[in-house]
Amino acid sequence: MSITLRRAGIVGVATFGVAALLAGCASAPSDSSSTGTAAASSDFLPCMVSDSGGFDDKSFNQAGYEGIIEAGDELGVKPITVESSGDTDFAPNIDQLISQNCNLVISVGFLLADATKAAAEANPDVNFAIIDDASIDASNVKPITFETSQAAFLAGYAAAAYSKTGTVGTFGGIQIPSVTIFMDGFADGVKYYNEQNGASVKTVGWDVASQTGSFTGGFAAGVEAKTAAQGLIDQGADVILPVGGPIFLSAGEAIRDSGKDIALIGVDSDNYDTAPDLKDLFLTSVLKGVKVGTEDVVKAAAEGDYSAEPFVGTLENDGVGIAPFHDFESKVPSDLQSKLDEIKKGIIDGSIKVESPSSLVG
Repeated sequence: MSITLRRAGIVGVATFGVAALLAGCASAPSDSSSTGTAAASSDFLPCMVSDSGGFDDKSFNQAGYEGIIEAGDELGVKPITVESSGDTDFAPNIDQLISQNCNLVISVGFLLADATKAAAEANPDVNFAIIDDASIDASNVKPITFETSQAAFLAGYAAAAYSKTGTVGTFGGIQIPSVTIFMDGFADGVKYYNEQNGASVKTVGWDVASQTGSFTGGFAAGVEAKTAAQGLIDQGADVILPVGGPIFLSAGEAIRDSGKDIALIGVDSDNYDTAPDLKDLFLTSVLKGVKVGTEDVVKAAAEGDYSAEPFVGTLENDGVGIAPFHDFESKVPSDLQSKLDEIKKGIIDGSIKVESPSSLVG
């Protein structure tokens, strides 16, 4: 078990203004000098434990890490962050943070729910927050979840509009709600494109009705992820959405090896920025404001404004969105962005229904 304080280079998300993410949950500290705010007293210590993807996953663990580090810099405190290499590390890592007098512990990921719940029950004076889970009903656990199906719906529509083969695909790491919610939205967005345009673009790798599809069994880049991506390529997919931290790196490798004109869609962060070696492959990314959400929770706790009230990121509050088309701007249909803007408005006003069996809203 190692304690790490690594820095990475995620830049801020674009298009849908995720900087406004949790503005309604807590006010930012008024003084951000190097000595910290008055509210961030010497005994305030924010801490974080990753899931098995680690803090350099170029995805949501890394975004959470950046959020807690930036909040610490502003407050003048030095967070403790602990990486997990597997699920057996979750409980010991949380316990270690508590033993170091952490009074805010943030768990990154649905897989840490059981360990977080047990720790919260055993330590009622410690505040917790958990990203991508809303199953814990406790006064000292704040759920931070995202209706990523809404943003993935937009990405699915864009993928269908861009596809030349008439086939797009998606695969996941582990079949858990925080993964399949992306896949649901993506497939439904493709379906909506077909309905609106009299098209017949096919989605491979995931079936919403049966909730079955292609998964690697973990969140690590490697042979399993590359094989899953290759399976979609073999079925003719020319846009691929890998959902599960760094598994997209192996999908990129499969695309490079294929020599075919195939686009990727990233998740969580704008992978065009976080994975520059693959940036030419990214049509867009499905974004959720993990970084800003984490930062806000830390600042609120430092001010004594911690609340266990759940936060749900949506298109309406800019908690989710999609990244720009970047290098694909000239390759997508000229009216695509205006179509997506219309769809976004429809999702927000309820005229376009986006629902997922994997919704994390509790």
